[in-house]
Amino acid sequence: MRYYAAGIIAFAIWGFFSFVLKPLHTYPSLDILFYRVFLCTGIMLILIITTRRHLLAENIRLFKRQPLKERRRTVLLNVGGGIFLTGNWFFFIYVMNHISIKATSLAYLVCPILTTSLAFYILKEKLNRLQWVAIGLSAAGCLLLGIGHLMDMVYSLVVAISYALYLVSQRRNVGFDKLLILTFHFVVSTLLLLPLYPLYSNALPVSPVFYGYIAIIAVGFTIIPLFLNLYALKRLTSSTVGMLLNINPIIGFIIAVTVYSEPIDTLQWAAYGIIFISVIIFNTRIRNNNL
Repeated sequence: MRYYAAGIIAFAIWGFFSFVLKPLHTYPSLDILFYRVFLCTGIMLILIITTRRHLLAENIRLFKRQPLKERRRTVLLNVGGGIFLTGNWFFFIYVMNHISIKATSLAYLVCPILTTSLAFYILKEKLNRLQWVAIGLSAAGCLLLGIGHLMDMVYSLVVAISYALYLVSQRRNVGFDKLLILTFHFVVSTLLLLPLYPLYSNALPVSPVFYGYIAIIAVGFTIIPLFLNLYALKRLTSSTVGMLLNINPIIGFIIAVTVYSEPIDTLQWAAYGIIFISVIIFNTRIRNNNL
């Protein structure tokens, strides 16, 4: 039950991301990404150094004991995880602040379909007939949302594929402490962004409000839900976690309509209803197997 709860809580938190990201819409997407990643990395490194040095040493010894082929695989999975996360964060921030909240919601509605498909073909995860029906319903709902909103669908696919690849890759990233893995991903992201910072960053923000929101984003909307996400992947399949991801865009959709008054038509209401039903169907048969 705790693995299931971890996945639900993580995606529910992300559903409310617009509340802390929208107030920063006047800042360039790259600047938000820079300070978000740098702060996350600093916090995690301090946490590891002060509370988990012994565990870090154990994990390093574990890594050194692995055969060469396994070490290469571990490095590839973790470097790839950092790259996928960095891309997903940038595209998400850009689409949220410069396209629409609904487009980001659509991205994370498409993501479960991509995740489940990749998990089936790459990880050989098994799906029963009812789960395939749920995936079909979810795909139908996404197609309905894409009607008349082609560019939203294009942006959504870019956001979705980056996170789907992260989920599938981390399902195989086992044997190491999840906080250490997450810290490594942040370090990789920082190393990717540091060369870009002097070239593409704007003037150093001076508003304390900016840093306040960045701190909330770093801790409440990055470190905590990502750790819960990785924790859920210890026992749940990528397909299950992928379908739970629908919780995020459904909450985001409700906020977009009720709080930000983004226009919504009857077709879109029907599409989200179909997708919500697909989540229930997908998880009904597998819930007892993952408690």
